[in-house]
Amino acid sequence: MYYIKKRLEISAAHRLGLTYDSKCTEIHGHNWILLIECRAEELNENGMVTDFTHVKEFILGKLDHAVLNDVLPFNPTAENIARWVVDNVPNCYRCEVQESEGNSAAYEKD
Repeated sequence: MYYIKKRLEISAAHRLGLTYDSKCTEIHGHNWILLIECRAEELNENGMVTDFTHVKEFILGKLDHAVLNDVLPFNPTAENIARWVVDNVPNCYRCEVQESEGNSAAYEKD
């Protein structure tokens, strides 16, 4: 099995839809750090699991300097963002999303 990891930092804003009172229901921003992990049993025709540049272009093109509520079709929690990355980046099986120092969430596909 071949593995790659790509670490990206984005700046983005969001507001959370919550069932309880929280300041996080107001729009606010973070400098997010995403650790994206991909794997493949065989390398592609270019000798790669997934091109690092394609991962970067996809994530930055969709999320960087965006209001996440406007570009994602779900409540943009760190957990949901991690799942979205795994579901949308080729060969991705795990993503960790850090929204602020000491606060991160991860999703891993079985």
